Amino acid sequence: MKIATWNVNSVRARLSNITDWLKSTAPDVLVMQEIKCETDAFPAMEFQALGYKTHVLGQKSYNGVALLSREAICDVQEGLPLYGGTEDLQARYIEATISGVRIANLYLPNGNPMDTDKYAYKLAWMKRLHRRMGELLKTEMPVVLAGDYNIIPAATDVYDPKGWEGDALYHPKSRAQFQRLLALGYTEAFRALHPKQEKAYTFWDYQAGAWPRNNGLRIDHFLLSPEAADRMVSCTIDALPRAVDKASDHTPVILELR
Repeated sequence: MKIATWNVNSVRARLSNITDWLKSTAPDVLVMQEIKCETDAFPAMEFQALGYKTHVLGQKSYNGVALLSREAICDVQEGLPLYGGTEDLQARYIEATISGVRIANLYLPNGNPMDTDKYAYKLAWMKRLHRRMGELLKTEMPVVLAGDYNIIPAATDVYDPKGWEGDALYHPKSRAQFQRLLALGYTEAFRALHPKQEKAYTFWDYQAGAWPRNNGLRIDHFLLSPEAADRMVSCTIDALPRAVDKASDHTPVILELR
């Protein structure tokens, strides 16, 4: 089973890039973040023509997540549970069962600027995610949580660690929350297989020549429950889509399970 995650930075603006990549790579499942369109504006027919079923949680102009699958998308949950908190109108989370694997697609809040309520929202969202991930472990299903975490886990995952210390993506509180997720018993797929690989990035800003200079960040991750980690074959970053015309600032990450 080949599962890919990709923050596409507007599905309609990148549609030809995405469909071309699907034709050449043919994942069984693609989870997309930051689709930036309402659910009824999602170009489902173009993906259905390639053999993919779709389920979308959209939002006008911002956020939005989508699941594409060659197999049936079952038992869908839209949105991260509130656990008694206030209503969350941001479309950032969708979860479903596909071929016996529970797959969650998440677009974790950025959190910048840190001196605003955006950072408090990020940390609160991660606490809700922690609780949901604990619940998913109890199902004893293979669980895959994929997406744009907006977290740089370690210095190896950023081109300039010192320069990012004051950013919400690399702040110690953010990284500590990410470690709490792993402490539940989840495996971070890429680092488990490539513990020492450097300059393995998934995001390059559009500004300051970040892509040609390889000034990147690794912020798109797969977290696997023990049942999923036991089936892991590979986890790779496909940087080629970042080099094409009108590219997203993120590139796909691909997980293969037995």
